[in-house]
Amino acid sequence: MPVDSSLISRLQEIVGPGNCITDASSMTPYLYEERGLYTSAAAVVVKPASTAEVAAVVEACANADVSIVPQGGNTGLCGGATAHEDGSQIIVNLGRMNTVRAIDPINFNITVEAGCILADIQRTAADHNSLFPLSLAAEGSCQIGGNLATNAGGINVLRYGNARDMVLGLEVVLPDGRIWNGLKSLGKDNTGYALRHWFVGAEGTLGIITAAVLKLFPQPTETSTALCALGDLESATQLLNLARALSGDAVTAFELIPRTGLEICAKHIAGVRDPFAESHSWYVLIELSTSRPDAAIRPSFDAVLEKAFEDGLIADAIIAESLDQAQSLWRMRESLPEAQKHEGGSIKHDVSVPVSRVPEFIAKGTEIIAKQFPGARPVPFGHLGDGNIHFNVSQPVGADKDAYLAQWADMNRAIHDLVVSMDGSFSAEHGIGRLKVGEMRHYKDPVELDLMARMKRAIDPKNLMNPGKVVDLG
Repeated sequence: MPVDSSLISRLQEIVGPGNCITDASSMTPYLYEERGLYTSAAAVVVKPASTAEVAAVVEACANADVSIVPQGGNTGLCGGATAHEDGSQIIVNLGRMNTVRAIDPINFNITVEAGCILADIQRTAADHNSLFPLSLAAEGSCQIGGNLATNAGGINVLRYGNARDMVLGLEVVLPDGRIWNGLKSLGKDNTGYALRHWFVGAEGTLGIITAAVLKLFPQPTETSTALCALGDLESATQLLNLARALSGDAVTAFELIPRTGLEICAKHIAGVRDPFAESHSWYVLIELSTSRPDAAIRPSFDAVLEKAFEDGLIADAIIAESLDQAQSLWRMRESLPEAQKHEGGSIKHDVSVPVSRVPEFIAKGTEIIAKQFPGARPVPFGHLGDGNIHFNVSQPVGADKDAYLAQWADMNRAIHDLVVSMDGSFSAEHGIGRLKVGEMRHYKDPVELDLMARMKRAIDPKNLMNPGKVVDLG
């Protein structure tokens, strides 16, 4: 049903006419979807500036039985921030709520509103000699509310955990417009259900996160980065264990890069080149860091690499001797998704398996692609340190892109079947959104699905909060 004009008038009263967008061309940036998988539409885009305004907007929509799509930086990869194509929903964009409410370096926490850009939070923490370690490719535009709603991962999960692990407290607007003020900064609060964990990873289906208290950490005093060429893929997990043991568990990141990934980056991304004289099948980008002022990390790194050479785990290595060199090595890893776009269609798999089984998964996954999708080119890369591999598969050279992408569901089924058989997950860090609701039905335990549906119905009985995402209520 079309949204009644009286509701739009009420929303304009709440946020002001200039922050209630109904013009189709002005709504375009909020309807964009990163992978082009969905055509998003909306009756109106509302941009509240405070928690009170969010609550009033939600209450007005609840009274009118109009569903809401919460939206942050709109950088998600699973369609979680897209509105239905029929234009019957309202997008609530949190971008104006971008205030750092407080920072407490003594207690190592920061209180931020949902619309704060992730990179801005990182800089604010650094200005107070602290570290907010959540880091991912979209950090210059993604917002913390979306990061929390999707339980974002990134490159530092090995050391610091996912977004969920960095949350001390939340402020949430519930589906009926009530505000839950859970902005506690306590390290310990053992008083019943940990409600904050209900909303982190729920992708706005249980309520709208409007603010959060986040953990900070001591700022690293020294960081060292190296790109290692492996003797073989099986050596990767052994190298990880060696690096953690000999460095005193100072490994911050451990990222896998295949030869094919390096080649397409060098081909398509300015400033990226192969830093080795000889080619190798696999590489890992390792970063070690310490916050101890009296601890030099480089000698530990040298010891790790020396032992790895002795044991035949690595064939070559380049240690960054400057910040520019480290950024150059990271550019290779971070530009991989962009480089793949230049190779035509790419079918994505954001999966995780136990770290020890990553080599086995990649070998079996590559074999499946070769047999069932001849000519398709696997480019498995990513967060080997926590078992999260982006098993992206580029189209065959010269193939029709649309015809190739039409195999998305079939290829997902083949790879996800493999992942689940290895005690893994078909969604490691990108969430569920609209894209993987069917996979939830297919793979999740029925009891688990039932519990999730019961939570959704109890908190959002009208199913107005981001319906059709994560939990399918039929």
